Amino acid sequence: MKRKRTVIEAPGRGPGRPRDAKAHAAILGAAISLTREVGYDALAMDAIAARAGVGKATIYRYWSSKELLMAEAVEAIVRRVPLPDTGTTAGDLLVLMRATMTMYQDPATPPLLTGLIAAMARSPLIAERLRNGFIGVRRAAICEALRRGVRRGDLARGTDVELACDLLTGPMLWRSLMSGEVIHETYTVELVRRVLRAFAPPTPTPTAASRGRRT
Repeated sequence: MKRKRTVIEAPGRGPGRPRDAKAHAAILGAAISLTREVGYDALAMDAIAARAGVGKATIYRYWSSKELLMAEAVEAIVRRVPLPDTGTTAGDLLVLMRATMTMYQDPATPPLLTGLIAAMARSPLIAERLRNGFIGVRRAAICEALRRGVRRGDLARGTDVELACDLLTGPMLWRSLMSGEVIHETYTVELVRRVLRAFAPPTPTPTAASRGRRT
């Protein structure tokens, strides 16, 4: 039987002014690509307009500030994360963590994340959008895979799902932004294996009767 795939999705935006879809996408794409190149602080509306091929007035028609523009741009990076159902918790987590590995292997990712993390410190709005969108949807998918693992019996009852998620995602972020070490397939598989082992159900202790039957 074909398994039904769940999708974790970021909260949608409220109703707003109708937009030219092509110009809208070009502006958001330009904002993200320039953040990769120059960082949030050096990002200028003039440069975004030039990269997107629109007038600066077009940008201000939809966003009154760089903060509001970037808040929507980062929210649009990852709005949907399919939750795999491979039949095992190990398989589900490997699918999700391999997708994360691929993201971090993109040379553009570290400078983009560096710029966005700096923007989070300066803008509560961008921080909220990142936590609910780009960060939130990925984290929600991993946490749901872990919760399903508890229900399946692959993980111990009472597993701290948030802690397990931190242990899966934190090392990759550290390598990407701090140590610069390569995030490769062997590392990803071993990371999943170790977290699963750390939260595995306890092995049943043989009873006296069962020990007697084996003698």
